[in-house]
Amino acid sequence: MKFGLYLLETRPQFLMLSVVLGITGACIAWYDGFFNIWEALLATFGLILTHMSVNSLNDYFDYRSGIDKVISITPFSGGSGMIRAGRLTEREVLWIGIITLLLAVPVGIYFILTKGWLLLPLLIVAALCVVLYSPLILKCHWPEWSPGLGLGLLPVLGMYFSQTGMYTWQALIASVPSGFLVHNLLLLNEFPDVEADKVNNRKTLPITLGHKKAAIVYTSVTLLVYIWVIVAVILGAMPVFTLLALLTLPVAIKAICGSFQYDDINRIVLAMSSNVMVVLLTQLLIGAGYILAGFIKL
Repeated sequence: MKFGLYLLETRPQFLMLSVVLGITGACIAWYDGFFNIWEALLATFGLILTHMSVNSLNDYFDYRSGIDKVISITPFSGGSGMIRAGRLTEREVLWIGIITLLLAVPVGIYFILTKGWLLLPLLIVAALCVVLYSPLILKCHWPEWSPGLGLGLLPVLGMYFSQTGMYTWQALIASVPSGFLVHNLLLLNEFPDVEADKVNNRKTLPITLGHKKAAIVYTSVTLLVYIWVIVAVILGAMPVFTLLALLTLPVAIKAICGSFQYDDINRIVLAMSSNVMVVLLTQLLIGAGYILAGFIKL
């Protein structure tokens, strides 16, 4: 049976990001007095399906463009390699991307009907980020904003809406660090792919700015995550316990140092590993901060 291969094509080892995004959004909603476990699980399932679609469509377009034939695969970048290895066909990978996206649609419709139509614009923007990322957005300058928005900020805010049926400025402010973190997740993962990405005229920051300036951008956005949380706490927009996010700063500094050693693939891979830890743990700690603050309120 090919089901196992289809699952591997979606790169399940990276789908934890969607779970963490769901947890973070649900924790923020719980702090505000809204939580339904079944709807939280359903919304997270929708996020996972969307993430599966992104991974599969990226693989399809990478192979079609010729990038997949020259790219170097690392544990954190380079796609699944399933088409190149002959384990799946282009058509199969394309259909995996389409079907998983279509399966996410009923989830979105459910929440539009039960929570309100104001969720629709968010879902449309997120879907456009998914569908247009590889064929169009990557060929425009600074494409990293798209995953930062579509796979970072919007999922957290969307999870909040799926629980509460509303948006708040506080929820938006709390969602921004996820946008920064996922932006940087893609940015650092692009460092080993520069030569391959040039094949298809992509405009990633490591290509348009060069590795050194891209590392400076990566550093700035990473530090902005912590500055954002500190300022939000000072202004009362996020609870004080979300300062737990600062615990990942030493790991972030390790990733920052590694980003400037871009000529050493082993150093970059280690930096990418640290970056993944920062992305996941920082969001979980923000969520934990909301839970702790919620218990104090009780």
